[in-house]
Parts: sequence; structure tokens; C-alpha cells
Amino acid sequence: LAGGQAGNFPVLLVDGVVAGVWHQRRRGRRTTVTVEPLVPLTARQERELADRVARVGAVLEAEAELVIGEVTVGAHA
Repeated sequence: LAGGQAGNFPVLLVDGVVAGVWHQRRRGRRTTVTVEPLVPLTARQERELADRVARVGAVLEAEAELVIGEVTVGAHA
């Protein structure tokens, strides 16, 4: 719960364990998903993450971009 609001926190799960947070920002036909891992991701995990972000783009009918870096928005930032 953030600020008295019921809701979900966008977390990155790796093998069922919280491994980071993420934020999605849509601008026109583009969407950017920024992921801040709590631990370093393996190359395989980064590839799988990129595949998931591409799927988000397909569902939203948008060009998706993955950014791995600091998440500076949201109640968890």
C-alpha cells in the first residue's frame, strides 16, 4: 500500500523471488520499461527480460524499449 491507496507494486520476479522493481512509461506509439534489479542479472535473465518487454510492446501495439537502470518514479522510488 502506498499513500493509503490499495494497489500493486511492479516487481521483477526471478524464479519466484523479488529481484527488482520496474516502471513503464508510454509516449505515443512507444513504451519504455525501466527495470532496476536488486541483484545483477545473468545474460540469460536479461535476454528473457527483453523478450518479456517485447511481449508488452506487442500487447500494447507499441514499440517497446527495455532500460536497465534506476527507477525514479512510483511509491518505491
